[in-house]
Amino acid sequence: MPELELTAGTIDYTDSGGEGPVLVLLGGLVMDGSVWDPMVELLRADHRCIVPTLPLGAHRRPMRRDADLTLAGYAKMVAEVIERLGLEDVTLVQNDHAAAIVLAGDAPASIGRIVISSCEAFENFPPGLPGKNIRATAFVPGGLFISMQALRVRALRRLPIAFGWMSKRALPDELLDRWLEPLQTQRGVRRDLRRYVTSARRREMVEACGRLGAFERPALVVWTPEDRVQRPEHGRRLAALLPDSRLVEIADSYTLIMRDQPEAFARAVSAFVSETTAGAARA
Repeated sequence: MPELELTAGTIDYTDSGGEGPVLVLLGGLVMDGSVWDPMVELLRADHRCIVPTLPLGAHRRPMRRDADLTLAGYAKMVAEVIERLGLEDVTLVQNDHAAAIVLAGDAPASIGRIVISSCEAFENFPPGLPGKNIRATAFVPGGLFISMQALRVRALRRLPIAFGWMSKRALPDELLDRWLEPLQTQRGVRRDLRRYVTSARRREMVEACGRLGAFERPALVVWTPEDRVQRPEHGRRLAALLPDSRLVEIADSYTLIMRDQPEAFARAVSAFVSETTAGAARA
């Protein structure tokens, strides 16, 4: 797997290659880039899909001790990924986490459009039972170590405080084994996640959403009305804040739409990118 040296440390990423429009796909806590595999398979024929694994708990190498692991710090990492890879006219696709929301408020020239899907926003930060549970655990000495060891018991992973409400369909055990292994075996990875979740402040999330009006380029908000972690009404609120936005709701899914409904999600992204790139060319 290719690596990329950032100011914060070394991260892994995948690049499908190709000559189509560039998609940078971003996931959430305790998930590596493989969360997007079903979507990448559907989109790679006509798009170049780049999927970084940010240091959110499923990363393989601890970050530098002075790394900025705040919410704003993750937005800077995404901007640095785009810069280091020399990407332009990027479609930034975000699920679960909010790095893209923070970055969009800066409206960097390299981002041509954004897709925000079932992610933390406004006052839902940390999001839902899983987010609040992992934050509370991180404040207890040894809490993350104990909780991650407990998740070796596969039945516990389907609890609402773990992955149970992230996807409507059970995630493969082998996939969760892969995501959890760094936290179960590396103190430095646990340190990184602890630093992030204990620094999380609801005020910062609310302020980041309030800055979305500065992003005047095309935006697509994809949400699921059945989400139990990311609030369904937040999709409508985000779409109302973005000056040039449209909202698509995808049924029969929880937060991880790319896992529950990859075909519907891929169609929505492909149509959005095709329409907005054609419109930009005509302009």
